[in-house]
Amino acid sequence: MAPRVYIETSVISYLTSLPSRNLLAAAHQQITHAWWVGRDRFALHISEAVLAEAASGDPVAAARRMAALSGIPVLAVNQEVLELAAHFVQLGALPQKAEVDAVHVAAAAVHGMDFLVTWNCSHIANAAIRASLERLCRTFRLEPPTICTPEELLG
Repeated sequence: MAPRVYIETSVISYLTSLPSRNLLAAAHQQITHAWWVGRDRFALHISEAVLAEAASGDPVAAARRMAALSGIPVLAVNQEVLELAAHFVQLGALPQKAEVDAVHVAAAAVHGMDFLVTWNCSHIANAAIRASLERLCRTFRLEPPTICTPEELLG
């Protein structure tokens, strides 16, 4: 069975955005494109939160994001997801301004994803934060997904 991967919105943003002149952003874009080519090795999933984020902003860019997400199974942001996300914030694993990021991690954990792939290194793929999120998932008897960037899943 293919590893189950939750795709956080930043990955789709890098995949579909216009080429950047910023070296780091351009590198992330290239790595994301390389990972996307090999995505068939994984069972990809997104959540209702990803769809909401991807649909917002510039209509042309949003249309590109939504087209890239077409056909990917959507995980529900149910009560269990919302409660776990709230605990992440209330217990200090994530700041209040990162509520949507908490939903991404909670959705991946509640729905049993093997990986959560993201370029959000501020609140998700952050070594200092990751340990707290993993500990809290286990406190609630959930196995946390391995949080990583597309580069780490290139294989």
